[in-house]
Amino acid sequence: MYVPFDTLPQESKIWIYQSNRKFSDEEMKDIETDLTSFLEGWSAHGQQLEASFVTKYNRFIIIAINQETQAATGCSIDSSVAFIQTLEQKYNVDLLDKMNVTFKIGEHIAFKPLIEFKKLVKEKAVSANTIVFNNLLNTLGEWQDFWEVPASESWHNRFF
Repeated sequence: MYVPFDTLPQESKIWIYQSNRKFSDEEMKDIETDLTSFLEGWSAHGQQLEASFVTKYNRFIIIAINQETQAATGCSIDSSVAFIQTLEQKYNVDLLDKMNVTFKIGEHIAFKPLIEFKKLVKEKAVSANTIVFNNLLNTLGEWQDFWEVPASESWHNRFF
C-alpha cells in the first residue's frame, strides 16, 4: 500500500535507482504515476507492503518500505526489479547498473561510468571533496544523512 514518504520510519529499507540521463518533467510525472500504481499493489506473501517513493533531480528513484509492518521477500523484490526494468524499456534508460557514478559539479549533476570517474580522479578533475551520490545505502535514515556526501565519506574514497 502506498503511503506518504515522510511517514516511513528511519529504519525503512530503501532501494536507490539512478538514471543514466535526466528525465524530462513530463517523464517524471508519468514515472511517479506508475510508481504510485505499482506500490499500491505491491505485496509479499499476500500482505501489502507499506511503501513509498521519492524522486530527486529528475534522475533518481528511491523506493522505501516499512519492514516493521511487512518485510520484503525475494518474490516481492523480484517484482520491484521487474517494474524498474519496464521503466528502463519504456524510457530507454539504464536504472540498474551500479557501476556508474553520479556526482555534482557545482549545481550540475554529472553521470559517468566508473572507469571514467576513475580517470577524472587521476586527472584531478574531481576530488575527495566532490559531492557524490552514495547509492549503496540501505535505510531511509542512512539515505537522509549520507546520500549526498563528499567522495571521501563514501565508498568512492577508495579512488583517492
